[in-house]
Amino acid sequence: MYIQTVVLPEEPPVFVRLMADPVRWQLARALAVGDLRVRELVAAVGHPQNLVSYHLRQLRSAGLVTARRSSFDGRDSYYHLDLARCADAWAEAGTALHPGIGSPAGAAEPRAGRARVLFLCTGNSGRSPLAEALLRHRTRGAVEVTSAGSHPKPLHPDAVRAAAERGITLEHEPTHLDTLRRRRFDWVISLCDKVREVVPAFPGRPMTIHWSLPDPAREPDPGGDTFAAFARTAAELDTRIRFLPFTLTTDAEETRT
Repeated sequence: MYIQTVVLPEEPPVFVRLMADPVRWQLARALAVGDLRVRELVAAVGHPQNLVSYHLRQLRSAGLVTARRSSFDGRDSYYHLDLARCADAWAEAGTALHPGIGSPAGAAEPRAGRARVLFLCTGNSGRSPLAEALLRHRTRGAVEVTSAGSHPKPLHPDAVRAAAERGITLEHEPTHLDTLRRRRFDWVISLCDKVREVVPAFPGRPMTIHWSLPDPAREPDPGGDTFAAFARTAAELDTRIRFLPFTLTTDAEETRT
């Protein structure tokens, strides 16, 4: 009698081996919320800096975590977990176990009520209005979303163009964050390292997180074209925002627990 044998891989996928370590899992969980510096990760996971740095190197070697030099203080770096790459790696790990398990990340709706989200950057001319428009577009208006800046400037034409490339009409009046100090938000998301240092205390203790994105207006291509930088910023924002509705809640206290 012929018996078919199945050849199985000897080791679990890299993603599974990496995330099986408790420290790396803690780091990934902390970075899944927003970008953090090493000292903030040390405080978040409760392990010494040398151990945190070692495990960050492992995650970076696997391409799951990236580092970007702070635009506020060049001695600092912000670490970012690539959620899209994690989703792909998770799906690949599921497929390695059984072909019917792996599946791409799907769309999600906000988990509770109509969450109120504020995006902040310095000029409120590119990153934050793009983020506002992208989140509104992805959630089809299910989220109450606003953007503002610490030093607002007119909307950058390349931001309008980058949004148009994604089928979004970007119309926005620059807003100073001081005009929103008394408003209640569930989530406050800073998009540049400079504005993170001046985010005020909003009423109701919203969940405050940071996404470290460089100013596309200051990062033109070698030929001086800034549109490519705005297109890259829109792409990164869209990737991050694609995962944001999975965690949005109108109860900021619930998010901290």
